[in-house]
Amino acid sequence: MRGCERGSDRGFVTAEAAMALCVLVAFTMALVWALLMAAAQIRCVDAARVGARAAARQDPPAAVLSATRQAAPS
Repeated sequence: MRGCERGSDRGFVTAEAAMALCVLVAFTMALVWALLMAAAQIRCVDAARVGARAAARQDPPAAVLSATRQAAPS
């Protein structure tokens, strides 16, 4: 009798594992995206700092722009 009841539940573990795997992959992708965005933000702040430092030294405007562009993420 117990075997008949278990027979109708076959495949549920596979379906649950597939759903959990999809959620895990989506979460991992979101985490990687957030880390990449944080790294880009840090690079932008560093580029602004380089430009501000060059401007504070009263470098020519072309040199300030060049230094900032070199430090900026591409």
